[in-house]
Amino acid sequence: MSTDPEQSTGAPRGVADLRPLERRREQRAWSWYDWANSAFYTSVLTVLFAPYMITVAGRAAGCPDPDETCSRTVSLLGLDLAAGSLPAYLTTFATIASAFVLPVVGAFVDGSAHKKRHMAGFAWAGALAGSLLFFMEGDDWQLGAVAVVAASILGGCSLVSYYAILVDISTVEERDRVSSRGWAWGYLGGGLLLLLNLVVVLGHDAFGIGTELAVRLSMLSAALWWAGFTIVPFVRLRDHQPSPEAPSREGSLVQRSFGQLWTTMRELRGYPMTMTFLIAYLFYNDGIQTVIASASTYGSKQLGLSQTVLIATILMIQFVAFGGALLFGRLASTHGAYRCLLWGTVGWMAIVVAAIALPAGDVGLFVLTGAAIAVVMGGTQALSRSFFSLLIPRGREGEYFALYNAAERGTSWFGTLLFGLVFQLTGSYRPAIFALLVFFLLGFLVLLRLDPRRGIEEAGNTVPASLLRRSAA
Repeated sequence: MSTDPEQSTGAPRGVADLRPLERRREQRAWSWYDWANSAFYTSVLTVLFAPYMITVAGRAAGCPDPDETCSRTVSLLGLDLAAGSLPAYLTTFATIASAFVLPVVGAFVDGSAHKKRHMAGFAWAGALAGSLLFFMEGDDWQLGAVAVVAASILGGCSLVSYYAILVDISTVEERDRVSSRGWAWGYLGGGLLLLLNLVVVLGHDAFGIGTELAVRLSMLSAALWWAGFTIVPFVRLRDHQPSPEAPSREGSLVQRSFGQLWTTMRELRGYPMTMTFLIAYLFYNDGIQTVIASASTYGSKQLGLSQTVLIATILMIQFVAFGGALLFGRLASTHGAYRCLLWGTVGWMAIVVAAIALPAGDVGLFVLTGAAIAVVMGGTQALSRSFFSLLIPRGREGEYFALYNAAERGTSWFGTLLFGLVFQLTGSYRPAIFALLVFFLLGFLVLLRLDPRRGIEEAGNTVPASLLRRSAA
């Protein structure tokens, strides 16, 4: 049975079919949400929040020097936690909470004709929570803790609806291009706001404000950016009726919240290729996230590079990833997303091997490695989203994308744990970086076991022509 939006309804004979134009308009509007939310993830969750939270919590713990590594503790829910570890603990808590919340959101989205409203509602609630970070000052870290956890969970909820909309507005032939354009647009928006925020933070004296106020204003700007640009897809996207294949949901909210994840995982056994891809994705995505998280540590501690070089490299990665996402989207149109994902994981393995040989103090090679990371990062993340959409049974997009997000968040700490353990055992970041090779290798090997055509057909979806061409070849 066909599941393409283009084929689901017929155009009247003798009348021009305007559906492709309507889809293209919605696809452009859809991309704006990547632009909107990526700025918050890049500026706040990746760069600004953790060091500022450590400073504020450290002050509450009795560590007045913001440059001091604070091992003193603060109390959270009866637990004594090191101020320096607080951001990591908050991220872990938000991750675990999301694993329970996202599946019920996905199940709800599948039966709704108003996905864009859910996306925007969760986004605006998340942005409101994120804006409260502006009021985290002095030693009042508790407000910031609540705000960042709420913003992270609500942001994940909005993405479940956002990803599900992708299936409504694109055919299988368009999916890779649309997803790649969204990721590219997100990198561009995130990079642009991060650039502006770094100008404010690093040049705060020129604006007549202190460092902490500059950071708080920058975090507020990310929340406002997120909320403001969400208006574009909310206004321009249409509501789409839920698929007739969407299952009915019964039981209490508690049953649906805590039972839906396990129900979906149990039903995955009927879609072995979908499960195979999820396992592969868990491995290589964990490697991607760990490389991103550890790159600045490796550059500063192992290679002795300055903070200026690291900041410039982070910005460069954002803008080069824009091109990488578009490049992989174009390659997928002729070679298929599956083959491009295999190439991408091989590229990640080559980067990890090259990274251990980088000489200390060599800025040029470090920046070149960062550019290579940007190209494969943009491509693999964009195509993972679009390829997975082909492996989802029709009418179950929200449910399965919730599992996709929950699984990603729930295991994304394995790589950082391995990185930390290897460093602790060896005292060097070079073997710690090299150890990450195992995640990309395992992801590659599991991908090789995947039959993409079988998986797409088992899910009841149309096989893209690019995949059929490669199979015939």
